[in-house]
Amino acid sequence: MMSMFNGKNVLVLGLGATGLASARYLTATGVDFAVNDSRQQPPGQKRLAQLNKEAKLIAGGWHATTIAAADIIIASPGVDINIAEIRDNVRADAELIGDVELYCRVNSSPKLAVTGSNGKSTVVSLLAHLAKYMGVEAVLAGNIGLPVLEVAEQESELVILELSSFQLETMVSLDAVAGTVLNICDDHLDRHHTLENYSAIKHRIYQQSRRRVFNREQLSTRPETVNDADISFGLDAPLPGHFGVVVDGDKDFLAYGDTKLLDCARLPLAGKHNQLNCLAALALGVCADWQIDKLAQGLVSFEGLDHRCKQIDTYDGIVWINDSKATNIGATLAAIEGLARARQKMILIAGGDGKGADFNELLPGLSKVDHLITLGKDGDEIASLKAGTIKVDTLQQAVKTARQLATPGDLVLLSPACASIDMFNNYMQRGDMFIQAVREIH
Repeated sequence: MMSMFNGKNVLVLGLGATGLASARYLTATGVDFAVNDSRQQPPGQKRLAQLNKEAKLIAGGWHATTIAAADIIIASPGVDINIAEIRDNVRADAELIGDVELYCRVNSSPKLAVTGSNGKSTVVSLLAHLAKYMGVEAVLAGNIGLPVLEVAEQESELVILELSSFQLETMVSLDAVAGTVLNICDDHLDRHHTLENYSAIKHRIYQQSRRRVFNREQLSTRPETVNDADISFGLDAPLPGHFGVVVDGDKDFLAYGDTKLLDCARLPLAGKHNQLNCLAALALGVCADWQIDKLAQGLVSFEGLDHRCKQIDTYDGIVWINDSKATNIGATLAAIEGLARARQKMILIAGGDGKGADFNELLPGLSKVDHLITLGKDGDEIASLKAGTIKVDTLQQAVKTARQLATPGDLVLLSPACASIDMFNNYMQRGDMFIQAVREIH
């Protein structure tokens, strides 16, 4: 491990949670390093000083000379490595990697890897739940749970990795037992610029996985060349060796080939999009050699994720759904599709920072929405897509307005289709404030 860094000039870019984890790991393994952060007061500044008094911190901008002098650069996922101040100063013979790439070089535990625009947190959390159910000791890390370098020294029975496009951008050493691209839609185009570029970065997971699991509902997730070891999932009846949904009488069943596994009515997660998430988790479980019928039974006891299509307990007969984790258009479309029912009105609260997405893609979903309430930086742009939209300034106003429009049996869905950073610290705070506002009007 040390040989990788021997005699090398090592630089950590960014000093948030990931940068701090990188600094902690390098300190623990006796590697000298410097840190560069564009912020004047990086959040990890005090912790770094406590952790390693020798590590030099250069803050307040990207430092061209320091970047140019580095042999190995460990960039945090939040740092855009393609901006000129960084890209133009990285030497051609230098290595630019991320924390997950470093982890994969030093830890040989078997890995299941999940990426996609939507559903990846649900799928990896499902996998962690299923691993526990199967008696497998698994670690959940990456874009969720622990920063991977916190567990770099620990060899595990299984590591379940949620990977963002930012992490995949700097990865070559994943070597996963199986990897999947769940879906692809407009997201992070403010950083990746084109959907083609974003898609190509997501597909890097396939080049580094022994088996590939793909969504046959969406051609863009399909590996370039499909082989017999690959498994697909979709909402139609599957071919042998693949996963899907079969209809028997008036019931839908998750199925593996022509084997019915579980009545969809028993799934703890509502909506067709969550049936796909469950099928993806089953397919990855099969790649890990888990027993299929036991796996399917394990789905029943999963409790779901906070801020992801979760119902709030109220006594007004209105179904209030917190889907604050829907930070892009695809997630909101999936929620609308999965929750729309003819017998009740749907009221949607949306808006925030759209990250450069084309909101016209929301139009098919908005046709199923009875009332639209918008807020935030790009709220007006979403409002322009539907006549009669009500614009508000705060989430509290949105909840009050929704309460006035809703009658028992109706559904109010917070599914913003946008990031939260224009008005909140993160999507969790946005979701918590929504729950609080809903409870305050009762």
